[in-house]
Amino acid sequence: MRRLLLLAAALTALLSFPAAATAKGPSAATIFGPGLRHLLSIEGYGEGGNDTALGILVSEGGYFAQAFGATPAATTSRPVGGLGPRYQVTYTVPGGPNGDSTLRQDLYPYALKVPVTYMAPAQRFWGTQSTPGGWYRGTTELRRMLVKAGLPPRAPANRTRAERKIGVAAGAGAGVALAAGALILLRRRRRGSTSV
Repeated sequence: MRRLLLLAAALTALLSFPAAATAKGPSAATIFGPGLRHLLSIEGYGEGGNDTALGILVSEGGYFAQAFGATPAATTSRPVGGLGPRYQVTYTVPGGPNGDSTLRQDLYPYALKVPVTYMAPAQRFWGTQSTPGGWYRGTTELRRMLVKAGLPPRAPANRTRAERKIGVAAGAGAGVALAAGALILLRRRRRGSTSV
């Protein structure tokens, strides 16, 4: 009887956590966003729980919670407060019937206090799996690793919408002034050549 109870408990535990049983860490990740001139490659062992750059990104950035629904869980609520500039993480997830899959995660490394990540729900991978997604609050360890890997120590200056409009208007104004100057020069040359 005792053996039967232990077997039932073990079977219940396995059925309760199917995502954890199939969870597989990424084999690679790249980051791109403000202040970076090229893709930033994050390397290491992607199963999490280790001190490689990829392991820290995976474990402290909520990959397993967002991709498989593991605990600690991601939340559907966006954290309050300013998040700062958004970066995009692209994970290579090995395995599946059609080969490697790709998952994308938004990364806010300069959010107030600790980095924040977001993975959209319903991203398909391995042909049959889809992400539960959600928001996840990282750690200061994640921020330190990201800066060490090549992100700027402080958030790059993020131009406001008004500043971008002023820049476009100034550029357009300079273009109009240049065209008007060229037209005036062309007319003067024509007048000079007809008066001879």
